[in-house]
Amino acid sequence: MTVRIAIAGVSGRMGRALIEAVAADANCALHAAIDRPASPLLGVDPGAAWGVASSVRVTDLPADALQGAQVLIDFTRPEASLNYLDACVNAGVPLVIGTTGFDEQGKANIAAAARHIPVVFAPNMSVGVNLLMKLAEIAAQVLEDGYDIEVIEAHHRHKVDAPSGTALGLGQAVAGALGRDLAQCAVYGREGVTGERDPQTIGFATVRGGDIVGDHTLLFAGVGERVELTHKASSRATFAQGALRAAKWLQGRAPGLYDMRDVLSLK
Repeated sequence: MTVRIAIAGVSGRMGRALIEAVAADANCALHAAIDRPASPLLGVDPGAAWGVASSVRVTDLPADALQGAQVLIDFTRPEASLNYLDACVNAGVPLVIGTTGFDEQGKANIAAAARHIPVVFAPNMSVGVNLLMKLAEIAAQVLEDGYDIEVIEAHHRHKVDAPSGTALGLGQAVAGALGRDLAQCAVYGREGVTGERDPQTIGFATVRGGDIVGDHTLLFAGVGERVELTHKASSRATFAQGALRAAKWLQGRAPGLYDMRDVLSLK
């Protein structure tokens, strides 16, 4: 079965990666391409510039674009994603959300929409990263006593949220495995005289620079040894491939809020 896919934010870095991934997948077809109002791509074939020409033309009208689509993939920004979320509910179209940086109200809106349509919402669509999340839970349970936990992440200079959604996801995976509340034990920055480290905390360190696609390391530092779990993305293609996997998995699913570990049977 060929899955008819609509893509939001086609002028962005992930939009390009998704268009290329769909063009290369015999089981997917580009059904619609959506971008912001006043985008220079409006009315243009979104893949022509990258050698993957199609009959699709970019639109800024989600309701029209979703007619006949079997899934929408969205890697944009929270405010835009929530608009696409509403459009998908109205059209009855499943949704894959790779956008990060949502506040609590935004997450609540996604959960509410998932009562009407199936939604895969994950901070990182990479298969490798989601395996890392599972390994993080196992490592936390084994290394609970005597190990300090830090999450270090690095991304390109254009990323607007920090820590990354993936870093927060790793922190949440560890906190959940240890029975801790991440909101209470997270430390997001250190400066000046901070005092000795509280062993119950989970620390986060953020690097922004250049064209780093995405590096994440989960560090368990004990006395006499360190255990590091690391994932490094060298191309956005890995996120696009994971999103397509999620889009295919959603076909025929009941309404509900899912994540990539559901898609990969890692729960």
